[in-house]
Amino acid sequence: MTTDLTSKKDSFKKTPKQKVLSIVKTLLIYGLMFAVIYIAINWWRQPVMPANPQLQLIDYQGQTVDLAALSQEKPTLVYFWGTWCSVCSFTSPTINKLAAANDYPVVTVAIKSGTDQELHRYLNENSYRFTTVNDQEGEIFADWQGQVTPSYIILKDGEMTQGLTGIQPLWSLKLRLWLSSVF
Repeated sequence: MTTDLTSKKDSFKKTPKQKVLSIVKTLLIYGLMFAVIYIAINWWRQPVMPANPQLQLIDYQGQTVDLAALSQEKPTLVYFWGTWCSVCSFTSPTINKLAAANDYPVVTVAIKSGTDQELHRYLNENSYRFTTVNDQEGEIFADWQGQVTPSYIILKDGEMTQGLTGIQPLWSLKLRLWLSSVF
C-alpha cells in the first residue's frame, strides 16, 4: 500500500522547468496586483487643479514665478515637498538633477518648512538649486487638494496634464514631461 502512495506522489512532482514557470507566473500575478493598487492609490491621492489656480507665485527670494508662462514654452513640473518629509529627502535630489539638466522648467513648493531664512539654509545645506516657493501655511498645497508629500503636477499651457505622488525615478519624470510635450 505504501508503494502505491509513493509512486502517485512521485508522478505529481514538478520538473525544474515547471517550477520556474510557476515562480514566474506567481511573480507576474503579484506584480500586476501591485501595479493596479499603486496606480489606484496614486490616482486617488494626486493633487487636483483648482478652478481658479494661483499660477503666479513668489519664490522664497522674492522673485515672481509665473507657472502659466513657463508651461507655455514647455511642460513644467511642480513638486510639492517639505523639509520635514522623510520621503522627500530621497526625492529632492532627483528633482535637483532634473532642474539642473534644464530640459524642462521645475518649480518646487516647500510646504510648512519654516521661514524663508530657514528654508534658504536647508536648501544650501543640501546643495539644492531648484526654484522654491515657500508655502509657510500650506495654503497653496491645500488649494491643490494635496494629501501627501511628495506630490507632483505637470502643467502644460497653464493646465494640469498629470498628477502623481510618492517616489518617482528621474526617468519616469522625464518620460512624463516628454509625453506631456508630445500629447
